[in-house]
Amino acid sequence: MLKYLISRIRRNHGLEHATIHMLSEKHTGFSAQGNSDHRGFHLNIYGDIKEADVVEAVEEAYKRMKAGQHQLAVHPNCGTVLLTTATMSTLAAQAGLGLEQKRQRSDKMNLSVLMNGLPTAVLAVIVALIISKPVGVYLQAHYTTEGDLGDMEIKSIRKIAPSPITRLFQLLLTGGSKQLEATAYKIETVG
Repeated sequence: MLKYLISRIRRNHGLEHATIHMLSEKHTGFSAQGNSDHRGFHLNIYGDIKEADVVEAVEEAYKRMKAGQHQLAVHPNCGTVLLTTATMSTLAAQAGLGLEQKRQRSDKMNLSVLMNGLPTAVLAVIVALIISKPVGVYLQAHYTTEGDLGDMEIKSIRKIAPSPITRLFQLLLTGGSKQLEATAYKIETVG
């Protein structure tokens, strides 16, 4: 049962990304954010994209993935990539400062450790930023998304009221721009 649920989440996550790819092929000047579960996915659009265009994008994404375009499941701005980048950067900074703390034989973090360790920590973070994107894409492709939809089918695509979380992401992704209004959709799948 757990394996089945994880598979459903990964396939829905892949379809979510493929839908955003389809929207990006035809539209500019928008942001999108989504989240997937075993029932389907929510898609939040920040910009002027008509409901018919969203429906068309979901259906085109599904059709292309079923035709073998499994690479559409991977998106460079996925939360998996962002989480990988944040984690690797944090660990790199901690390692840089930890090395300086060890070099100074200090049992605690102090201003000397911080100031002398800062260049090493910054360099470590830069290296982490460079390598984290391909690592995040790899993790996404192999663990958090699935491009082969199998027997999955689209059950429904419907516009819903934007949630408070959608409004928060609108503020974060658009800087509060009134031109990039939030529209939310729920895409349900079966299989």
